[in-house]
Amino acid sequence: MNKGGVQLSFYGGVKGVTGSCYLLHTPSGNILIDCGLYQGKQFCSTDNYQEFDFAPSSIDLVLLTHAHLDHCGRLPLLVKKGFSGPIYSTNPTKSLANLVMEDGMRVMHEESQRCQQAHLYEVADLEQTKSQMKGVGYHTQFEPIQGVRIRFSNAGHILGSSFVAVEVDKHLLEREDDFRIVFSGDIGNDDIPILPDTDPIISANIVVCESTYGDRDHVPTMERGKELVSMIVKILGRKGTLLIPAFSIERTQELLYEIDELFDKQLVPQVPIYLDSPLAIRANERYRHFKQYLQFDRAILSSPDQDFFSFPGLKETLPKDSSMAINNDTRPKIIIAGSGMMSGGRIMHHAKRYLPDEKSGVLLIGYQAEGTIGRQLQEGAKAVTIHGESIEVHAEVRKIDAFSAHGDRAKLRRWLKPDIGEVETIFLVHGEQSVKKVFKDFLSQTSHANIAIPKLGESVQLI
Repeated sequence: MNKGGVQLSFYGGVKGVTGSCYLLHTPSGNILIDCGLYQGKQFCSTDNYQEFDFAPSSIDLVLLTHAHLDHCGRLPLLVKKGFSGPIYSTNPTKSLANLVMEDGMRVMHEESQRCQQAHLYEVADLEQTKSQMKGVGYHTQFEPIQGVRIRFSNAGHILGSSFVAVEVDKHLLEREDDFRIVFSGDIGNDDIPILPDTDPIISANIVVCESTYGDRDHVPTMERGKELVSMIVKILGRKGTLLIPAFSIERTQELLYEIDELFDKQLVPQVPIYLDSPLAIRANERYRHFKQYLQFDRAILSSPDQDFFSFPGLKETLPKDSSMAINNDTRPKIIIAGSGMMSGGRIMHHAKRYLPDEKSGVLLIGYQAEGTIGRQLQEGAKAVTIHGESIEVHAEVRKIDAFSAHGDRAKLRRWLKPDIGEVETIFLVHGEQSVKKVFKDFLSQTSHANIAIPKLGESVQLI
């Protein structure tokens, strides 16, 4: 019996590149795809404290595409507000998401004290969320509610990342064919050296597609080693310090993998390299544990150090006092620290010290959202405000898009062509408004699909 068909509502990830949250109503139940934090501002921003536009207790299950905080960070709040069903993801995503949410909660608690706001959620809410998480395998179709089948496929974005296909049985909808909708999550870049390629879409009536880099083409991934060498040699050659703000999950691991190869080939000088990110250090262990999900482009396990995220000269600074002690090292060096958009974290303390230094440099290797310090530096700011203090910028700033964990417009356009049939409608999400408009025009050149840019809170009757 048709109980209202299939309806899609957009409750996040439509005003920018964070806060992903989509609600799919089917005749058998309600499915939430992702439930992420809004990032780029402080965690205690009003966006994260707003009530959900739906009753959390009405959700039957959650599908989590991957472990980045802007996709999983509000899950404990969802549980706190009454959601009691299962949260499905791949097994690596389940493990990484637990780690990411723990770290996010710690940062949120620190910021909420400074903002004099109540905590978004507590430890008990996080622990309950962990108990509701269920790991499933890639390419394994399962039916969590009657007549609705789910399949996770590899998105090639980070360890465990997936795009999700939801198939509603034709008998539920009183139609001739099954109805399929695909949620992209975040689609990875081409030729990432530690991850398998993105799986193709088999077939889909509807695709909800991210558009982070929908307005540009990336420099080929194979070129990034040259750009990295160029920046390292330049900054260290003038006895400076190179700061690399990096996302703790995936971007840091790719960077370490790349630097490891540069050292093996003796392409860069041996200097101290500080990994000053507790979350990244802990995430490295998850990568080692789930290494069967990785795919290397070289014989990394037979390299001199026989490891893919460590090498001579790398110093991991887990405790806070070890991080502070970096200031005592006056030698030329590299500091890799979170957060990737310079919106908080340990990188901010190093930025205060080294941004005024004309010998030093900042290498941006990821997307920089509007309103972040990273975005200001990318756009050529001569001064930035950190911890309430105006800091002059004399350090050299360079951006390398080849390290992006998101596919560019060409990659997304290829991915949006299924193996079987054609997509009827594409909803563009997870991108800045101007970028989505450019991407829509780009796709329209070759696609016959209806391409829509939804608004926050909009609901669409799909069938």
